[in-house]
Amino acid sequence: MEDISMDALILKLHDVNAVKFGEYKLKSGLLTPIYIDLRVLVSYPALMNQVSSLLYQRVQQESLQFDSVCGVPYTALPLATIICSRHDLPMLIRRKEAKDYGTKRLVEGAFHEGDTCLIIEDTVTSGSSILETAEVLQKEGLMVTDAIVLMDREQGGVEMLASHGIRLFPVISMFKLLDVLHAAERIDDQTAQSVRKFILNNNTFSSNKKEKGSNVPAAKKPCVEPKQELSYAARAELPNIHPLASKLLKIMEEKRSNLCVSADVTCSEELLQLAESLGPTICMLKTHVDILKDYTPAVSQKLQALSEKHNFLIFEDRKFADIGNTVKHQYEGGVFQISSWSHVVNAHAVPGPGVVKGLSSVGKPLGRGCLLIAQMSSQGSLATGEYTKAVLQMTEEHSDFVIGFICGSKITEKPEFIHMTPGVQMQAKGDSLGQQYTAPEEVIYSKGSDVIIVGRGVLEASDRLEAAESYRKAGWDAYLKRVRRSDQ
Repeated sequence: MEDISMDALILKLHDVNAVKFGEYKLKSGLLTPIYIDLRVLVSYPALMNQVSSLLYQRVQQESLQFDSVCGVPYTALPLATIICSRHDLPMLIRRKEAKDYGTKRLVEGAFHEGDTCLIIEDTVTSGSSILETAEVLQKEGLMVTDAIVLMDREQGGVEMLASHGIRLFPVISMFKLLDVLHAAERIDDQTAQSVRKFILNNNTFSSNKKEKGSNVPAAKKPCVEPKQELSYAARAELPNIHPLASKLLKIMEEKRSNLCVSADVTCSEELLQLAESLGPTICMLKTHVDILKDYTPAVSQKLQALSEKHNFLIFEDRKFADIGNTVKHQYEGGVFQISSWSHVVNAHAVPGPGVVKGLSSVGKPLGRGCLLIAQMSSQGSLATGEYTKAVLQMTEEHSDFVIGFICGSKITEKPEFIHMTPGVQMQAKGDSLGQQYTAPEEVIYSKGSDVIIVGRGVLEASDRLEAAESYRKAGWDAYLKRVRRSDQ
């Protein structure tokens, strides 16, 4: 089978009328200027094979781990079948309704309780179809953490699914599709602008309310006003924003940097050299002070001086996770006396609100801030679903100290909170210990995060400063692209 580029695939989809422009009524009753109809693929086997190959390439890029694959009925079923047949993967079939005879099962196939199932979908708007399929699989004892989709309409599906603990990985975004068709003169300026405006005005995640007692989003409703992406500078001036979050956003705007470098080194001299050389490029330096083999109080004092010299914040990645009284002593005392020099720390929400109260009793009088861990970049992380929703609630209840999240994607539309995403590398991949990497543009532009946290991508480079600058530029360009998108 011939290889196909993304741009060529988009043009072929347009050729076979899988992408149509005009005025179409959606299931919700909403009129849309663009209609994606991938059911037509079954009549074009070569194209269907190419689509299946690109979907599986996305799986490989993300190094996803799973025991079986399930296509959302019905359009994604043949795509999942091709992927599973070609790569010898176990497949499950979700029925839309149970049979009234035989086994009466809603999920067909062989599986064990606790298995992880990867969902394949053709198009996502709100994400409700993937969520419905996930819930059926979960009722059978399966775990669902990831989904791959060919076309993301960029109307809130990524965010909605993330709020339920499911990461969505698109192959094509709606704005990419428009850019390619416009550049190829398949559509004119007015059509492209009309579709962009429609997408921005109809974000299902920000406008939908969940039905009481249900995990399925309610019927789609158009937003009255377009979703406006505030600049970092504008967010810094919000009346209810934490002063430290405001300071960070101002640093980001001033230095044109949303890069946090993770200085995972074991030598104090190397840590200080990193802070000196990369300081002008970064908005924040993340430390693991407890892995330093030669730590002394003088190290933290010198680090503070460098943060003032180069205008960046220090983030000690301590991941507090104990009862309030214990974390209070861990934060202010011991060998490291973290509260005396680190602007930001983070914590797991597992112990409950006591962990935040304990940290806040020390950090709040000092003007410090805390990030709660809502999601993690390691394979098989349990920080998903209900846990993530609990973190969001805890953050809102303690916004006088908690400034945001460690997360894989944006989990709230409230602009006063900072989203920071670890596991970022130019080439999305993974390592043998379960770490998964995501590219800067996907993190900032597609997933809506604010700060990229880069470790090995800089530390393992032959020229660390050059690598840091390339990440700074990639992250900043993705942010500018995101802001421009909301202005269109």
